[in-house]
Amino acid sequence: MSDVNNYLSSIFFGATDFEKFCAGLQMAIHQIPPAGIYAGDNLFTFGRNLGFMNDEALMKAYRTNATTAIEQALLWRYSTIAWGFRKGLQLDGDFVECACYKGTTAKIMCDMVDFSKHSDRHYYLYDLFEHDSTMPHHGMPEHSQLLFQQTKERFSHFPNVIISKGRVPEILLDVSPRKIAFMHIDLNNAAAEIGALELLFDRMVPGAVLILDDYGWLAYRDQKKAEDLWLAERGYHVLELPTGQGLVIK
Repeated sequence: MSDVNNYLSSIFFGATDFEKFCAGLQMAIHQIPPAGIYAGDNLFTFGRNLGFMNDEALMKAYRTNATTAIEQALLWRYSTIAWGFRKGLQLDGDFVECACYKGTTAKIMCDMVDFSKHSDRHYYLYDLFEHDSTMPHHGMPEHSQLLFQQTKERFSHFPNVIISKGRVPEILLDVSPRKIAFMHIDLNNAAAEIGALELLFDRMVPGAVLILDDYGWLAYRDQKKAEDLWLAERGYHVLELPTGQGLVIK
């Protein structure tokens, strides 16, 4: 694998004239050395090592499981999660993802570390798996009454992955770990994310990583405001990452 990496995607969100935006981006790319460029998921940067692209285990799992253009554009986000996930394997406790959708992120992590071999650990995944107007989350293309079963089948080779259908935080009262070594929250709803923190943050062991997927995105500013206040009251400050994720180490 080459030491010099580039990643180019056409997935950007919020452009008022997408054709002009892409033309401008292409013009900018032509003005810089053709190495170390990352463009996609509302990120454009250059002159970077992009060392995560030389992580063979991560990249193999990513190529296997990220099958849509949007999933593929989230590569830098996956690398952040992979860092926290691997750190969790060095600690005591289980793993949590609130709002797994169809399980792509979690499947990348499981394949990356062959999670089935870590039989003393469990990975708890939560989602509603469907959408209607009474639900606070966004409707996604693959939400359906079939998605829960499809996601369970996707993890059929990982008996230590526990998939629960229900609304967060309520479902956490029924099924959740006592100790948490890594937690990823992607609920797209301020009240639900604070509810998850209320129930689970104290169960995170010292050194455990918390990733807040939408923390840095303007569209989800209500989440940032609520989480900043909640965490500040407990002596924590969220690191906003260029990916739009927020990072906290317990």
